[in-house]
Amino acid sequence: MNILFFGPNGSGKGTQGKILKEKYNIAHIESGAIFRENISNGTELGAKAKEYIDKGDLVPDEITIPMILDRLKRDDCKNGWLLDGFPRNKNQAVKLDDALKKAGMALDIVIEILLDRKIAKNRIMGRRLCINDNNHPNNIFIDAIKPDGDKCRVCGGELKTRSDDQDENAITKRHNIYYDADTGTIASAYFFRDLATKNDSIKYITIDGKPGVTDVTEELISKL
Repeated sequence: MNILFFGPNGSGKGTQGKILKEKYNIAHIESGAIFRENISNGTELGAKAKEYIDKGDLVPDEITIPMILDRLKRDDCKNGWLLDGFPRNKNQAVKLDDALKKAGMALDIVIEILLDRKIAKNRIMGRRLCINDNNHPNNIFIDAIKPDGDKCRVCGGELKTRSDDQDENAITKRHNIYYDADTGTIASAYFFRDLATKNDSIKYITIDGKPGVTDVTEELISKL
């Protein structure tokens, strides 16, 4: 089962990806980790990517896509993979589709988590981290995991925030890229949605991201 996973920052996509990884024994591939691994291992592609990153430029698709294909060909992807964080625009979607076909790699499922932009932003800015355990879920904008005042709802520990969670301009910039239906990330999802209407071998699934983690997981698994 080979999956592309789309969803805005704040939608819980990373959490659901980890759940699917464990349930179906597939590799959860995050595009950012591919860059870091290639650079730290000193690969030829990593060296080329680093030149662009060091200059503050975007890494060209001609470097990024071969990195991704190399990762998807590893042994831990034999049972399937879930690619998260790429493509980020329609042009990349077209190139990735072409590259997968040339490599003889089938895309089986595309998942899109649907979430209103304001809700997504609130969920990011509402995250609170327990100083005792960052895995204790606390969010001031989600009733099911709302903290007990300024204390962790799980253990009563002190709470803190991540600086990037409170950077409204940075969140807006990331969401501008994602929600751009003409050229942005959601446009790349729609490219695969259109492919699925013409190709029965690809299944396009939409999931309501508003409910809690468990409800989203149940809906997702029921549709796979």
